[in-house]
Amino acid sequence: MTTKNWMLVALTVMLGSFSLYLNRDWFARDNIQLMHRSRPARGAFDRRGTDNPLINPLSFWFDRKVGLTSVKVIPVFDLETNKYPQPIWYLLSDSNSLPIKDFTYGMRIPGMRPALKGTAPDPLEPGIKYRLLVEAGKQKIAHDFVPEPRTD
Repeated sequence: MTTKNWMLVALTVMLGSFSLYLNRDWFARDNIQLMHRSRPARGAFDRRGTDNPLINPLSFWFDRKVGLTSVKVIPVFDLETNKYPQPIWYLLSDSNSLPIKDFTYGMRIPGMRPALKGTAPDPLEPGIKYRLLVEAGKQKIAHDFVPEPRTD
């Protein structure tokens, strides 16, 4: 091959590498989407988790099934004022939790246990902003929510 051909091959490889560098998000995993809903309970089936008389049951769901590593709920005002805020609900995975698509605040999530043995989740208060911090492997998700007062 001539020097001109080698230069063209090198230029093509450099341009291809530069293109892959610019479009590297093609190879990244999609972010996990987390949503919540607060609505009145409609019978015993909807009353999973803790039964707080002040708020409607609060459920969270993902856009796909996720194997959780850690779940924390912390009041936002604690995050703003304390260097080390205490979670009001904190679960850790024993080893590998079962992938789930949804859960309700305070419920037992299969394959997870309270971080401190024998602790139960504190009741949520209506009108106070909380932050749900979820870890699923290497991905971390933060979601703010405000519980609504009970309407039934």
